[in-house]
Amino acid sequence: MTTTAAVAATTVADPQDLAQLESLARSTAARLLPPLTDHQRLQVVPMSARLKFPRCANPVSAAAAPGLRVTGRILIELRCDASPPWHLYVPVRVVGTSPVVRVEQQDTNQLPPGYLDDASIAVGLTAARGIAGGAVLTNQMLLGSKVVQRGQTVTLIAGSGGFSVRMAGRALSDGLINQRVRVENLSSGKVVEGIARSEQVVEIIFQ
Repeated sequence: MTTTAAVAATTVADPQDLAQLESLARSTAARLLPPLTDHQRLQVVPMSARLKFPRCANPVSAAAAPGLRVTGRILIELRCDASPPWHLYVPVRVVGTSPVVRVEQQDTNQLPPGYLDDASIAVGLTAARGIAGGAVLTNQMLLGSKVVQRGQTVTLIAGSGGFSVRMAGRALSDGLINQRVRVENLSSGKVVEGIARSEQVVEIIFQ
């Protein structure tokens, strides 16, 4: 943070409220930076209580300082154009957390049943319970919207060698998106297992 040193070092009878200046810098940064997520906030570098600026007779102006822009950071220039004039630069940055996804190769013989091999499968789902860091995600750990209900008529899709066949079936258990369900082929009466891919659609699993 830089200031108009001569003004800041002078004894001031009626100083500018530093908290108001910090608030002005924060609101200006919020207007100039991209919208924040629910897990982010703006952090203003605190001003030293030793800084004393005469209360500005005019409204203090605020704008982005010229120079290099860095993602998630901005330098706000606050300026008083009254007499005596002064200005200072206030750094503001975005702080918070963001979800991340890590995909790595592991021995399939060591993986638990129902493991997820594609991060997109987990999109829109929530954890059914606490998950330890570094754990392999399985469909049993996640909850989503129920897309198949027991007794419901569904469309069965079976594919092999680039061809796919559709047939009518009946769900024998409830199923969430991308979870296994038991279904009956209404044409053959055979009970098979499939994966609920979307509403009323089950993809048959070939053993």
